[in-house]
Amino acid sequence: MKNRLTKYLTDFSALKLTRPISDRVKLLEILGVILTGIGKFVFMDYLNWRLPFVVVAILAWSFYVFYRYKKDSNVLNDWGFRWDNFKVVIRLMLPFAMVSVLLFLIVGYVQGTINLTWHIIPVLITYPIWGSIQQFLIIGLLAGNLKDLKKVKLKKNFIILLTAVFFSIVHFPSLWLMLGTFILALFYGYIYLKAKNIYALGLLHGWLGALFYYTVVDQDPFADIFLKILN
Repeated sequence: MKNRLTKYLTDFSALKLTRPISDRVKLLEILGVILTGIGKFVFMDYLNWRLPFVVVAILAWSFYVFYRYKKDSNVLNDWGFRWDNFKVVIRLMLPFAMVSVLLFLIVGYVQGTINLTWHIIPVLITYPIWGSIQQFLIIGLLAGNLKDLKKVKLKKNFIILLTAVFFSIVHFPSLWLMLGTFILALFYGYIYLKAKNIYALGLLHGWLGALFYYTVVDQDPFADIFLKILN
């Protein structure tokens, strides 16, 4: 078991899994992430086009992933779209997830904001998709590219902190979401730079995020998005 953990916790950025990518491409990807974050404020917060923005962002970045994959089939593995270390990463994240759920319920109980209706079920099913996209952008492209820059060498802890601050700002103006995503990104950044697995990060992001909305934030994403469309 120890050998398996050592194998999967290898810093995969040190392996030559993909063709060398220039700093220019990495910086352009980082710029794309920043522009997506700005788009959230414009289309989700100001124009209230939440679902269209999410759908377009998923499609646009999925197209980019496919484009990079066609140029180099190993890029998915390098980014963390992989299954071989999925269980190991899940086990690493499980204690954090369990403590988080307990804290959500405690805070929700104290605030009187627990609202566990059936609406959470479709959110638990669909939110991991959006969660995976967010983790790919924030942790994979932002933290991963900052770590792999050749001309600029940044300390790992600084990269994790910078990534967490950016992820928190993107969730402005909700103070609860800003606090929750900041802590989440700190932990996720640490895990990702040890063992890359976007699927594991995205799955727990979606489940924890859904529960966070219905216990702490006192919001109903299902009603805010889908019921508005049906009505």
